Amino acid sequence: MGKVIAIANQKGGVGKTTTTINLAASLAALEFRTLIVDADPQANSTSGLGYNPKEIENSIYECMIEDVQTRDAIIQTDFPNLDLLPSHIDLVGAEIEMINLQSREDKMKDALNQIRDDYDFIIVDCSPSLGLITINSLTAADSVIIPVQCEYFALEGLGKLLNTIKIIQSRLNTDLAIEGILLTMYDLRVRLSNQVVGEVTSHFQQMVFHTIIPRNIRLSESPSFGVPVLAQDADSKGAISYLNLAREILVKNGLMPQETV
Repeated sequence: MGKVIAIANQKGGVGKTTTTINLAASLAALEFRTLIVDADPQANSTSGLGYNPKEIENSIYECMIEDVQTRDAIIQTDFPNLDLLPSHIDLVGAEIEMINLQSREDKMKDALNQIRDDYDFIIVDCSPSLGLITINSLTAADSVIIPVQCEYFALEGLGKLLNTIKIIQSRLNTDLAIEGILLTMYDLRVRLSNQVVGEVTSHFQQMVFHTIIPRNIRLSESPSFGVPVLAQDADSKGAISYLNLAREILVKNGLMPQETV
């Protein structure tokens, strides 16, 4: 059964979608069957893989609200071992539509349970909010990765997210674990970046991934080409960093020996 990892932070612009696409592509490149679930109404993971959200016939919205079979909504991408469960702007209205539904927090879990055996990893791109769709994502997940930007407001809202995770752990998903805190958009030349790394690492210690994602022009450009950075420039710092993150996660989950990292 595949492991479901949510990429979550209610703060926007911290690298959730970049991490979703490139971590998933890295796991796929390492020959693990991987599915991206775009659970953000902005559908950036969908467009970032080269698909027009307006042309999507079935999406995560239809799976959660209209009981469309999950396999009928999955798209096989051009990249080996990498599939996509796309999003659509209709997902904006899903929270209102789910208000009166029974077990509304379990709708995504029910959808993903249909296909969990088909994949080694399912990576969920959460929306930048702590609304019902994100709660669905965390309820469906085995663990959560929290991207934290290496800038002044890095820790802003992190406490609120961790508190939300604790509530979900106590009420909806007792098995939810924190896979790790991922430092993103790191710039070696900026003293503030180094200060943020130091503060987050000293405060959260073992929760923080050793891999740090740098600011990298290839990471910024690749969504405009509709491809993961690995497909655009496999030798770039961004591509290498996400491959290292994938290996770190595989080691942590006992799927790769330590010496390979």
